Amino acid sequence: MQRGAYGTVEMKFTLDNIARVFDPLYMGTLWETVKIAVITTVLCLLIGYPFAYTITIVDRKYRSILLLLATIPFWINFLVRSYAWIVILRSQGLVNTLLLKLGIISEPLNLLYNTPSVILGMVYSLLPFMILPVYAAIEQLDKRKLEAAYDLGATPVKAFWNVTVPMTMSGITTGSILVFVSSIGMFVVSDVMGGSKVALIGNVIQNQFLGSRDWPFGSALSMIVVLFSVLLIYLYYRATKVYKYDGNGGE
Repeated sequence: MQRGAYGTVEMKFTLDNIARVFDPLYMGTLWETVKIAVITTVLCLLIGYPFAYTITIVDRKYRSILLLLATIPFWINFLVRSYAWIVILRSQGLVNTLLLKLGIISEPLNLLYNTPSVILGMVYSLLPFMILPVYAAIEQLDKRKLEAAYDLGATPVKAFWNVTVPMTMSGITTGSILVFVSSIGMFVVSDVMGGSKVALIGNVIQNQFLGSRDWPFGSALSMIVVLFSVLLIYLYYRATKVYKYDGNGGE
């Protein structure tokens, strides 16, 4: 397919759109998107794993409350969440107002329309995708293996790294893949919280379909992103060597 004279689509075979994808401009945007997606995934793991672990060890009457807190972002529209963060982070927002009143800063900080603000919005939006799979994996953990590790003289830290983490790797992998792939295709958060200063590959694809009306090139970009995501997922599985344990502790 190729773009027609008035934004229409002409059914004509061409590889020009595929070739355009590899332009340094679009490759640079894709690379920036991958970096932000990796950072988002790591932060979600660092925040989500302790939270999921806490859910499994607290009293059962508090678990429903923590699970409710973990799933709150699912109940709120992406746009509403993003604009809520704008209210909090803008120059006259809650954060700057509080810091100014406490005398910590003398002028408002620039907390919006930059890469950190986009990452913050993405972490908040995608954190449940990390918490829930990890929680499910920890909940199914055979506690007898931990008891055996303690009986053999393992410290809590050593038991955590040598028993808990390997046996919950399936949840970590699932959560990481869900967060990473969702981050690759994200465009709402970067559009609202990044303004014109942070453009992800999702924003480029959106612009091709809704702005430039170049659907063939937008489709080519989408196809490359999908193939790239599938390749990364495959490499991730191979690199982490995901272990599956049966009920008897087999591998």
